[in-house]
Order: sequence, then structure tokens, then C-alpha cells
Amino acid sequence: MAYSSLTACVADLEKNGHLVRIKHQVDPHLEMAAIHLRVFENKGPAIYFENIKGSPFPAVSNLFGTLERSKFIFRDTLHKVQQLVSLRNDPMKAFANPLKYIGSALTAFSSIPRRTNSAKKYFLKTTIDKLPQIKNWPKDGGPFITMPQVYTEDIDKPGVLKSNLGMYRIQLAGNEYELNKEIGLHYQLHRGIGIHQTKANKAGVPLKVSIFVGGPPSHPLAAVMPLPEGLSELTFAGALGSRRFRYFYDDEGFCISADADFVITGTVNPGENKPEGPFGDHLGYYSLKHPFPLMKVHNVYHKPNAIWSFTVVGRPPQEDTSFGALIHEITGEAIPKEIAGLKEINAVDAAGVHPLLFAIGSERYTPYLELKKPQEVLTIANQILGKNQLSLAKYVLIAAREDDENLSTQNIAGFLKHILERIDFNGDVHFYTNTTIDTLDYSGDGLNSGSKVVFAAVGEVKRNLATHLSEADFAHFSVENEISVALPGVLMMFPGKYLNAENTLIQIAEIKEQLSKIDITVWPLVVLCDNPLFAAQNADYFVWVTFTRSNPAADIYGVGEFIKNKHWGCTGSLIIDARKKPHHAPEMYKDLIIEQQIDKFFNQDGTLNQNEDFF
Repeated sequence: MAYSSLTACVADLEKNGHLVRIKHQVDPHLEMAAIHLRVFENKGPAIYFENIKGSPFPAVSNLFGTLERSKFIFRDTLHKVQQLVSLRNDPMKAFANPLKYIGSALTAFSSIPRRTNSAKKYFLKTTIDKLPQIKNWPKDGGPFITMPQVYTEDIDKPGVLKSNLGMYRIQLAGNEYELNKEIGLHYQLHRGIGIHQTKANKAGVPLKVSIFVGGPPSHPLAAVMPLPEGLSELTFAGALGSRRFRYFYDDEGFCISADADFVITGTVNPGENKPEGPFGDHLGYYSLKHPFPLMKVHNVYHKPNAIWSFTVVGRPPQEDTSFGALIHEITGEAIPKEIAGLKEINAVDAAGVHPLLFAIGSERYTPYLELKKPQEVLTIANQILGKNQLSLAKYVLIAAREDDENLSTQNIAGFLKHILERIDFNGDVHFYTNTTIDTLDYSGDGLNSGSKVVFAAVGEVKRNLATHLSEADFAHFSVENEISVALPGVLMMFPGKYLNAENTLIQIAEIKEQLSKIDITVWPLVVLCDNPLFAAQNADYFVWVTFTRSNPAADIYGVGEFIKNKHWGCTGSLIIDARKKPHHAPEMYKDLIIEQQIDKFFNQDGTLNQNEDFF
């Protein structure tokens, strides 16, 4: 559907049974987020909150809560955009099959932004405190905008075609912010807005920022799309929505999305920061309070029938998981085609996206040699770690397509099994130390600071993997140790809580001694964690615990570890210490009182209770 507004999308979803209204007044302090989370967990509909305490505006969430609903929203345009992306990667397809791609020209026309000054008269003004003050998690530093489209322009090349539209969280109040006059702008490494702010800072001028909320559903999706350099998010929004991105400039020179429900304009002055956070984030932990750019609010615009759009992030899976799945549907092979030899890639959502990345590449450097070792795949891994947001990956596990044509990066357990069967820890582990990592990842030694590692595995199967620990082998471990088998070849172990680095070395030495008494060839990976039973429940829990709570250079050990020519390796099992450590960010937990309060909205099976008093 070519939705002209968020209102049109809401009406269409409601008409087709994909949305429910909650008429009962709800509290934006934790209650709205709790309702959203429970509905999402049960694969429920989009939610329209009609009556929000403290705000005259309604709100909607869980629009993209399932991949099926996302596909329904873009049912008339998804295949056209997929064709357009396909043509960008291989223009010769149009010549080979011109009739198939004839519609791509019309889609391309929809991608051209359109200036329309007539829309100015439809916008009214309000203040920050009148917006829904939604706080998602108990320890959040205040209310946040969680579905914003943050617009900036290049001061050297002004205009919409060289603009950046990104989704960066916005803190509306709390901390040291002066209500209605200041808000917090948080963005991570490798974001387009950073380039714009750097230029503005160098020139000594304020950066103009426009924050759009709502609008056609193609707009927020465009803000999170990993688009190639030089391709504007506004053009993508137009193509996906089959409606040209409409905009105008207000009297102060700020760009306004004519189809947005809300627009907040303001400036960021060079070097002017204030503490932002904490915020319960998509890794499943709070990102802590840090200095981030301060935005001085100029105006808060809204449409007469404006709907506030929001989401809730937390330990995967969440609504942004469906975002990721939809992005994969659209881009297909676009990203792999940008790196020679790369066949498939998956930033693993269950591990929080950036902490863990699976890749499959070609290994063709020495086909004339019988003994295979990682060569081309290492070149590919290096390119991955130098590519836009992919460079934020912390653990990169890469395999060769030639070893298994059916291997998939989407199958977590299967991919890990493939790697562990083939990896040679003597030479296939490659560290990147003292480097940048994801801003939200606190496993390192400071903000944005930590290490990375590449596990590269090619060739024939080198070992069989055990699936259970025999009683005889179990007897060799200390009685205090809790041990579980997470996956084939993977032992989870609790040797006691983490105390400090010195104590850890003692614990590691004891574990190595215990491992030496069993056949460790069938257990290539041992992970230390605080709750082995939880981590071993399934592959999703395993990757979340293991890869969000470890810093490769600091937390990887090995049986028979050595350093040769500055290369680290080990002759036996590799050990990852994924226990919680004092410098880690706290984990997010729901408020039990709020959970009890929202029970009235739900049936015992977790589905929404369609009680006429509430709906």
C-alpha cells in the first residue's frame, strides 16, 4: 500500500485485523512498554494506545512486530524494491529480461524526493513535555524517543540528496536537561550523522537537526537500512513506500518531513555535551550514562491527528529483530556482492547483532594443495571488519562455501558445529587488539574500546564433537563446578563468580588441569559463565551469554596456549570467560509490580483480553 501517513497505515492494519486499540488510560512510565513486550512475546498485533497519561496524543507500537505483518504493510512494493536493489547490483539483468524489470523505472521515479511548501499550513506547535513521556525500563534515565528519524545535512553539500536519515535514540527529559529546551542526542560509531557533526564542528557552526516521528512506515525503515555509500535514505523511503518523500523548509531553515506526524527541530553546538542515559538497549543490558551531544530545541511541530510511534528494545528477540529480518528480505545478496568472495553473512540477532557475525566466503587461493588452511576467507574477514557498520563486529566466525554448499549462517547451531569441527586453534584464531567496538558493548576496557577476533575454519572435518559428558569425565571436575553441555563440542562451566584478573588466572589453571584428564578433542570450546543451565537451554541463549559478556583479547584462554611470532594459539580446547565482570553494564529486568498491573489486559495464555472496558 502507498500509505500517505501513519494514520492510513493504522487504519489499514485495523481493517485487516492486524491492530488493536487500547481505550483504557495507560501510564507511559513502564506500563506501555510492558504491554508492548508481552504482546510482542506472544506474536500479537500492533497496539494503538488511545489514552496516554499526561499527553494529548495517541501512540502506536509493534507495527513491525512480526515479519508477516511487515510484509503485509509493504505488500504492494516489497518485490519492486527487491528488483531495484537487484538491478543496482547487476544492471545487466534489465537487458536480459526487460519485461520483468519494466516496473523498476516507476519505482525509481517514486524515489525522487519532492519539495512541497503547501504542507506548512498543516503543522501545529507543541512542547516536549506534551509528547508521550515513554520510559521503557526501570533504570532508564528518563523518557526516550525510540522510533526517531534523525535528519541532518552536510554543511559543505546542503540539500536532501546528500542528507543523512538515521535512527538514533533521543532522550526527552531527565538528567541535566532543561525541560522543553534541551534534549539528548545519542549516536554510535560509524553513523552518517557523525560525519556531518565533524564538519560542522570544524567550521565552528551549529549542526541543524530535524527529528521526525511517525509518517509512512517506509520512513522509519529507511532510517535503519544499511544503504550503500551515496544512496540517500530519502530516496529509499520513497521507493519502498511508492510515494515520493515530501519535505519543505521552515522559516528557520530546518528540513521538515511533510508526511511526519511530529518534527522536533534544534541545533547541536560544537563541543556541547550533557550526560545521556542510562538506557535499556538491544544487547539486553543498560547502556550507561555518558556525555553525548546536546540538542537545543527550536520547535516541536505536529499534525492535527498526529500519532506517536515507538518501540521497545531489549534482549533479543524484539521488534527490531523483525526489522532486521525485513531488511534481509529486501537486500538479499546486496551486501555480499560488495565484498569479493563473500557468499553469505549474518550479524546474529540473538547475540545482540554486533557482538557476533557469521560469514561464508570462498577459499580458492591454493586449489592445487591438498592441505587446506584459511587464506582467502581471512582476506574477506578483514574486508568485513573495514566495511561500515559491519566493522563493529566483535567475534567474526567465517567458513568456506566449498566445504559445505548447504551451510547457512542463519542456522546458529549448525554453523557453530561446522566451525568447531574444522577449526585449528594453533593458527586459525586472529586477534585485533586495542580497537573500537560497539558503543553499546561494555565487555571491553572502556567506551567504544575493546578487541575483536576472527575464527576461520576451512577444510575437512578434524574432530568429532561430543554431545554429553560421561559420568567418568564429570568426576574429574571440582564438585563446586556446575557444568552443562550447550551444543555439540561445547561445555558451559561455572567455576565461581568473577573476582579479578589474578583470581581468574588461578581458576583457568585449575580448569586446564581438570580438562587434561578427559578427552578434550571432543570438547573444543569451553565457556565459563554464571549460569550454565540458562546458557545451555538453546543456541540463542548460548550466543547471547557467550558473546555479549566477553572481550576476546582479555577473556580468551586455551589449553596449551602459546605465542609464536606474535601469533596466539592453543593446542587444546579454547576457553572463553563469559562471566559477568565489575565493569559490565547491568542486565535489564522487568518491574514485577508493573507486570502485575498489566495482567488485566491479558488472558492467561498471554494473548490480549478483548474486554470492552479496555479495548
